[in-house]
Amino acid sequence: MTKPANALREDFLAGMSRAAATVSVVTTDGPAGRYGVTVSAMTSVSAEGTAPTMLVCVHHQSETAAAILGNGCFCINVLREDQAAISDVFARRVPAPGGDKFNVAPFVAMQSGAPRLADPLVAFDCRLVSGERVGTHHLFIGEVAGVHIGEGRPLLYGNRAYLKPEPHEG
Repeated sequence: MTKPANALREDFLAGMSRAAATVSVVTTDGPAGRYGVTVSAMTSVSAEGTAPTMLVCVHHQSETAAAILGNGCFCINVLREDQAAISDVFARRVPAPGGDKFNVAPFVAMQSGAPRLADPLVAFDCRLVSGERVGTHHLFIGEVAGVHIGEGRPLLYGNRAYLKPEPHEG
């Protein structure tokens, strides 16, 4: 017997909450404006071809989704374990300093024009090559134009809380 849709949704959400993921802030800037949002749905697609490709998922109601489509670029800023406050601001869990999320930390422009945190764990500057809405989210695939590699350990999210990586001893 198939579960009702609402029960399946609840099981899905409970299951996904147990899957730890890195925390990233996806940013964009250009003619459609400067926007950013916290995401945990980010992954590489391929290192092969004319350039590596990345995928991010952004809720369709986020202003950032429309801006990525309009600007044709985005930057994936993977956060360090000490940058949870940045995540909270871009996720709108806490108010943005001075009413602008970009006041929470220093940013610099990448080649595409998308803002990069001055000191992320790593940042991927992407040119939009595909954007498709699936359900409630836009799936954006970007061709990587540049990579900034920082120092530190990743901020993780799982079990509905921030997690810090522990070294494996074994």
